[in-house]
Amino acid sequence: MQERIDRTDEPVTSDRIATDLADLGVEPGDTLLVHSSLSSLGWVTGGAPAVVDALMEAVSHEGTLVMPTHSTQYSDPEGWQNPPVPDDWEDTIRAERPPYRPAVTPTWNVGAIPECFRTYPDVHRSRHPTYSFAAWGADAEAIVVDHSYPNGLGEESPLAEVYDRDGTILMLGTEFDTNTSFHLAEHRADREQEVSTHETTVVGDDGDPKRITLEHLSYDADDFADVGRDFEDGCPEAVTEGTVGPADANLVSQRAAVDYGAQWFEENRE
Repeated sequence: MQERIDRTDEPVTSDRIATDLADLGVEPGDTLLVHSSLSSLGWVTGGAPAVVDALMEAVSHEGTLVMPTHSTQYSDPEGWQNPPVPDDWEDTIRAERPPYRPAVTPTWNVGAIPECFRTYPDVHRSRHPTYSFAAWGADAEAIVVDHSYPNGLGEESPLAEVYDRDGTILMLGTEFDTNTSFHLAEHRADREQEVSTHETTVVGDDGDPKRITLEHLSYDADDFADVGRDFEDGCPEAVTEGTVGPADANLVSQRAAVDYGAQWFEENRE
């Protein structure tokens, strides 16, 4: 916390964040997909709720605010790396973790702002147990309601719904290495790709726990920073750079990023 104070000239307020977002180019009525780092904003008066309030004010009820609310603790523990768990724990984890519940299950490794956002009134969270998204505003329910279990970052995901609405990505103190929309580009790349499967537990339509098998691409974000760098160089008109409080911030055309990413993967991945 001291580090946040040291890098902030004065307390960052919700009003200042909203003003800076407007200066960056966020407008009422926008469909805005947000990747965020609370610590990048320095000392925020009110913490994560102040940021969520400012984002809602920026897009207004006429727009739609979307955030990844992933819960990758519901993925297969065999593949966990950060940290890995002992092999003899895996069966217990699979069998004993509670079912994924959109209103209850916490996010994992996406930051304090999405975790706060998902708890707000009138925020809708999708049903996907590992790759859920939450949304608020005019098109919130439509964006998350039909989130498919297979290929949770593909053509029947909130990412594709944002694409169809010509949405904008806000990277608030984050970089392209966390740009989830590049996973949609992975789906759209015309190339052979590996597929992964794992089982997890959700709440069925009858309210009881239900085991399901998830099938999806073997998503790979290792080269996302490279894609983002080349995208910025090749499509500068699709990126607006600025600051929100002390944080670096970029507004990015999601369509342009996805289209570029699909072509990049075709040309550069083995």
